[in-house]
Amino acid sequence: MRPVYMISGGITKFKKAHPDKDFRLMVKEAFDNAMADVPHLKADMIDGSVGSYFSDHFTRQLKAASMVQDYLGLCPRPSKRVEGGGATGGLCFQAAWEAIASGRMKVCLAFGFETMSRVSTWKGNEFIAHASDTNFDYPVGGFYTGYYAMMVRRHMHEFGTTVEQMAMVSIKNHKNAFYNPYAQSPMELTIKDVRQSPMVATPLTMLDICQMSDGAAVAILASEEVAKKVCPRPVKVTGVGCGTDSMRMADRPRGNVILLPHEKEEDYKGLRYPGVHSFRGGRMAAKLAYEMAGIKNPIEELDFIELHDAYTSSEIQTCEDLGLCRYGEGGRFVEEGNPFMPGIDYGLKLRKQGKIPVNPSGGLLAFGHPVGATGLMQAVMAFWQLQGTIEKHLGNDRLQIKDAKRGLIHSHAGTGTYITVSILESI
Repeated sequence: MRPVYMISGGITKFKKAHPDKDFRLMVKEAFDNAMADVPHLKADMIDGSVGSYFSDHFTRQLKAASMVQDYLGLCPRPSKRVEGGGATGGLCFQAAWEAIASGRMKVCLAFGFETMSRVSTWKGNEFIAHASDTNFDYPVGGFYTGYYAMMVRRHMHEFGTTVEQMAMVSIKNHKNAFYNPYAQSPMELTIKDVRQSPMVATPLTMLDICQMSDGAAVAILASEEVAKKVCPRPVKVTGVGCGTDSMRMADRPRGNVILLPHEKEEDYKGLRYPGVHSFRGGRMAAKLAYEMAGIKNPIEELDFIELHDAYTSSEIQTCEDLGLCRYGEGGRFVEEGNPFMPGIDYGLKLRKQGKIPVNPSGGLLAFGHPVGATGLMQAVMAFWQLQGTIEKHLGNDRLQIKDAKRGLIHSHAGTGTYITVSILESI
């Protein structure tokens, strides 16, 4: 297996709608931005690409990734599309990693996009709901907010998680977005603001939930040989992991917790796992990525996390899956301030502010969630963090984590049916 490096990345602004741009132009903008950062990399050095977008319905176009390949001038080189619900971008990143690690390519472009504004919000939610079991869940009214409301209700019942703790996630991520010009929804919020926003599926309000978006992102991965020639500060991909679970939550058996290196069986005596409160696939993805990267204790060895916070509740659940805290302690982990950025005033009393920043970009809640682009946006933000170039790309350094050496990106699909975790490190 050959070493793999990320050498550049680009993002368009994520917005509710880009009516003036189709998906090809959005990807081209992100691609041009990425290429501008590595002037010694020429387009003819790119051996192929992997494209990602969630739904043909949003674009009203089959084989849209092929059209992007053509628009970027990369034909007749190899390309393929990957799709895996909300994890589409993360799967795309890992597919590009595989192309380099296998030796098949020396440079691979990973691109992703979504144009969700082309349909009404109601219709968009219907399309997204097709990522559930259309024979079982969907016919009984299964829209995703309902699923996540059910899951967090169980989390609250099992562990005492509160709506105020969930609201703190929203406050954090929307405030982080204030310093990110690419983000869709920067806001300064209070717990009262979050709880008084319209209720969607109890206990989740509008401000507990990410929005549909238009946007694109690209990541360029390369072999060690190429990376050292064209990029002054490449970032190494040191760990990748993926986990899966059954589509129907009712089919998920209970068993023992999948332990991470810093955990032991006694930590979880009596825990009914995974139930509907935790994501077994996420725990497996983390375990595999940590093993590959040699991580023994993530809370001590990671400098930041960019994770899939489609809901405030899912950020809390995922902090547990990733082993940043024990199962059942995610709400308190947030309330103490661990995942907040240091040096930013959130209007909250936070005893442990800045222990391990989670979603400094603003996350899906505030950056936006054009599904096929989201996992790649996380990769780009992690890349800039590890390069130390946040100020260059965002126009300010408020989101730059000092001396960041190692970061984690996490993509999540469905109710935990596909989950990817990738570890990136500065060299």
